[in-house]
Amino acid sequence: MKLQAINLISKEKINLKNEILAGLTVSMTMIPESLSFAILAGLSPLTGLYAAFLMGIVTAFLGGRPGMVSGGAGATIVVLIALASSHGVEYLFAAVALAGLIQILVGAFKLGKFVRLIPQPVMYGFLNGLAIIIFMAQLKQFKTVSNGIETWMTGSPLFIMAGLTLLTILIVLGFPKLSKAVPASLVAIIVTFALVYFFDIHTKKVIDIASVSGSFPSFHIPNVPFSLETLKIIFPYASVMAAVGLIESLLTLNMVDEITNSKGSSNQEAVAQGTANLVNGFFAGMGGCAMVAQTLVNINAGARTRISAIVGALGILFVILVGGKVIEQIPMAALVGVMMMVAISTFQWGFLRLLTKMPKSDVLVGILVAAITVILHNLALAVFVGVIISALVFSWDNAKRIRARKSIAENGAKIYEIYGPLFFGSTSNFMDKFDLSDDPNHIIIDFQESRVVDMSAIETLKKLIQKYQDLNKRVTLRLLSPDCVRLLDNAKGFIEVDIEEDPTYKVMPKG
Repeated sequence: MKLQAINLISKEKINLKNEILAGLTVSMTMIPESLSFAILAGLSPLTGLYAAFLMGIVTAFLGGRPGMVSGGAGATIVVLIALASSHGVEYLFAAVALAGLIQILVGAFKLGKFVRLIPQPVMYGFLNGLAIIIFMAQLKQFKTVSNGIETWMTGSPLFIMAGLTLLTILIVLGFPKLSKAVPASLVAIIVTFALVYFFDIHTKKVIDIASVSGSFPSFHIPNVPFSLETLKIIFPYASVMAAVGLIESLLTLNMVDEITNSKGSSNQEAVAQGTANLVNGFFAGMGGCAMVAQTLVNINAGARTRISAIVGALGILFVILVGGKVIEQIPMAALVGVMMMVAISTFQWGFLRLLTKMPKSDVLVGILVAAITVILHNLALAVFVGVIISALVFSWDNAKRIRARKSIAENGAKIYEIYGPLFFGSTSNFMDKFDLSDDPNHIIIDFQESRVVDMSAIETLKKLIQKYQDLNKRVTLRLLSPDCVRLLDNAKGFIEVDIEEDPTYKVMPKG
């Protein structure tokens, strides 16, 4: 019997050193982001770190895509800021748990596959918008807060911060030319940290954001009334969070699929994300989803298995329990430089080269999705708008392509050979092809190069047949595909059609 368990330690298939180093690098880059978003939402900094650990460890074991990294992502917590501010953090935990349950149901009913229907221009826009968000978020680290007022750095603090950031970027760019044995981003963080520590350089550090020391997360049932009223409050937030989290997670899964030329399981990932958020809700975590930037750090560092994500999650736990004092001294410039490089690599530069070669509608969709992502920070809305516009454009293009070739059969019947799908968008053009008053008594509509797609098509056929019948003329449909025959057969009682049996095409059973 072949073992079905996931191989985590086989030396023939993985590079254990790369996995461990990639995981450590991921944990380093995840800490400031988790802290920043927790503080932004008015939560305890540890709430962000707990989310990073819990999301990371659960999805590492249960997820549908080795190499992906999940944590306390800003895309999901932004949705819950209004809930936390108006009803308190306990309602936030309850909403996170409910969002997790929704995501589990999506995976259980195998609905995760529908994310694969997202068009490529939408993917371009999503990734480009996300890259801009990641880059712009790093610029905020060049600000200081004094008496509650946020201002840009000036003078020596600005030059030191900029210089250390530039040094980090140069190391990330240049070190791979010397060696690929160690992730360049980890080397950059260590070198910048050593430089600041040994030369006693005064610059912004992780400790300036918040303390990262604490205890192991403990089980905690959200302290909210278990009532219908509570459900009414948290359900809208939970459903939006679930949607945003799944869209970002499954798009990240698709992205890693393309990079690694392999295929992950979207439904399994949905269940894993939901389980992780459910755990978050009961262990005082702020919830989250897959993190594109950290996943790219992980993949670019050579990670291909679940080990790196496990190491990354355990690294965050180690920081919480033991290593907080050390991590707090890491210069923010080092983490900013790494994340800037992640933003640059996330941006789909090839999209710019395709601007003059792609259809204008696809270019518009890509730009619009990126703009909505950047301006509103609403990934779900951006993707939804992009998919809707792409679908409408597709429908319009196919609606214009329907056409009819007309001929007269030996028996005097007029034949209409239809080309292009008959669906809601093409019904009007389809009706215009027929010369009702001038046609002979027998009309044959040939569907060999067409398909009857939906209810609108059936309704149109019914109207057309009825108009011919009012003129005492007979309509025969021929060369329908089996699926079209079944569709019309199911509509019996609503529409009655004369379908010609064709022995070569075999669309109708004999009987």
